[in-house]
Amino acid sequence: MGPRSAGSGARLPERLSSAGRALAGGGADRVAEALRDLVAEGALVPGTRLPEDATSVSLGVSRNTLREAFRLLVREGLLHHELHRGVFVRSLTTADVADVYRFRRVLEFAAVDGPHDPVALQRVHAAVEEGRAAGRAGDWDGVGTANSHFHAALVALAGSPRMDESMRHLLAELRLAFVVVADPRPFHEPYLEDNARIADHLEAGERGRAGRLLAAYLDRAEAQLLAAHG
Repeated sequence: MGPRSAGSGARLPERLSSAGRALAGGGADRVAEALRDLVAEGALVPGTRLPEDATSVSLGVSRNTLREAFRLLVREGLLHHELHRGVFVRSLTTADVADVYRFRRVLEFAAVDGPHDPVALQRVHAAVEEGRAAGRAGDWDGVGTANSHFHAALVALAGSPRMDESMRHLLAELRLAFVVVADPRPFHEPYLEDNARIADHLEAGERGRAGRLLAAYLDRAEAQLLAAHG
């Protein structure tokens, strides 16, 4: 399987329509959230053009609402606007990837090092099982999505809505970086058991061991992505 590009946008109208049904006339924030989720799930890939007319119809929102949502996502770095051409899903540079990982370390290490609610820990374990199930099914893109859920659950251990929101933005950006990964299986598969070990260390109260494993994990993942982009 080669790197995906705007050509994979054949499914785009269907996915947008599905998102639109859940919006129920929401404002720009909800539209931005729906588009952000599609990026985070890998449904909107770098280079995908989002024509204003077709996108507003698919989402069932006004063009003014869509424009405001676009402005929000341009500020977040997920979309970019080209004069006379329209709005596109953005491609990340190596500097973007490095900065995403820089901020990830701040959020994830802070969450791992703090006190952990048992219910929040259950969500970490659930993301581990989600990834294993996707791996057994041979759904390696699904493994990537489960991995995002795992890291979101790690940050959620801190109990901070602001940290959660920041992590959602980072994970959506990070999904854009994965477009250069030609074969997702060898990239994602080794991290399945790393996720499980981190979850087990946290369950046992071994924050230091979890943090050290997470540090090596993020270093390795960043190096792999930078090499792929380089």
